[in-house]
Amino acid sequence: MKTRSTPIPRPPPYLNQILNALTPASIERLQLRAIDLPLHHAIESPGTLIRHIYFLESGVASMTTTFLDGDEAEVAVMGTESLCGTAALLGVERSLNRVYMQIAGRGHTAPMSAAIEEFNRASRFHTLVIHAVEAQFLQTAQTAGCNSRHPVEQRLIRWLLLCDDRCDSATFLISHDHLADMLGTTRSTVTVAAGHLQQQGLIRYSRGKIHILDRPGLELVCCECYATLQNHLALVAPPVALARPA
Repeated sequence: MKTRSTPIPRPPPYLNQILNALTPASIERLQLRAIDLPLHHAIESPGTLIRHIYFLESGVASMTTTFLDGDEAEVAVMGTESLCGTAALLGVERSLNRVYMQIAGRGHTAPMSAAIEEFNRASRFHTLVIHAVEAQFLQTAQTAGCNSRHPVEQRLIRWLLLCDDRCDSATFLISHDHLADMLGTTRSTVTVAAGHLQQQGLIRYSRGKIHILDRPGLELVCCECYATLQNHLALVAPPVALARPA
């Protein structure tokens, strides 16, 4: 007599888009662990082993390039649409960048050994990771071009729109100094740019807090990089066939 295997219970819906597209069996093999991700929580540090991958359920993670003098500049942001730690899945054991929580949230981690094993199955998880890596590359390339060609005010708007896309709230807690690091400029330059946007009624900025008042207005005066990036990301988004089965 044939024995019937016990079906794996379907996990509850996830806010992370990649997790929510995986099968119950894949979720089980990843050995997920829920985790709180407070502000500035370190996910990766330059030169250190990447031991876990992170799936954000809320909040925003920032990837930065750090220079010898200690300064850094942001090259990508990641939220519920992506995952952190993909370099290790492609064979890079030690991180080249700093990745940390720019906006506090929560999520799930998986041990890298389990993630690599699941990735090497060349199944749904493998395809989703490749899409996420391509999206991250596109964002990094567009950010580099934007930082070299456009004024700080438009770069600030792009940053605000990217964060707003990944957050439940239109209010972000961030200091002048930290925002200057993200945009690769000086504190005084950020102050002037933020003040100008506030005068136009687009944002409210005080005591390290930014609140978006007029998102359509921000999109209207933003450089083309935000729209270009959104169009690129739509092209590399996981196809409908990869959506989590009903």
